[in-house]
Amino acid sequence: MEQEKKLGYLKLALKVFGIIFIVGVPAMMMVIWPDGWGWTPAQPEYEQMIMGVYITLGVFLFRAAKDPMSNLSLIGFTVWSSIVHGGIMLAQAIVDETERANLLGDIPALFLVAFVLWYLTPKQAES
Repeated sequence: MEQEKKLGYLKLALKVFGIIFIVGVPAMMMVIWPDGWGWTPAQPEYEQMIMGVYITLGVFLFRAAKDPMSNLSLIGFTVWSSIVHGGIMLAQAIVDETERANLLGDIPALFLVAFVLWYLTPKQAES
């Protein structure tokens, strides 16, 4: 895919993921599918902390869409922190059967965010 086209898609992805982190993550954790996005047994204090971090990240991703090339550190952080977070959760879901719903919930979502942002980041930016 040509670099300029990728940059346009990257801007769109940053906006979409930003909105999802701001609105979607809290909605999934609290209302839509708590089993696939929360913890068992429920840990409201921890879940509020995670929602706060992801809402903040979402605001910054949405703002980064204006000029992704000036926000490569934030994009890189989002890619790698999503891989690490998803990987840790994957291991926990394999070991702890009460967390298995996460295998269909937030774990694949985190890996999807990481892959899309990695793929759309222009190659000259990866050097």
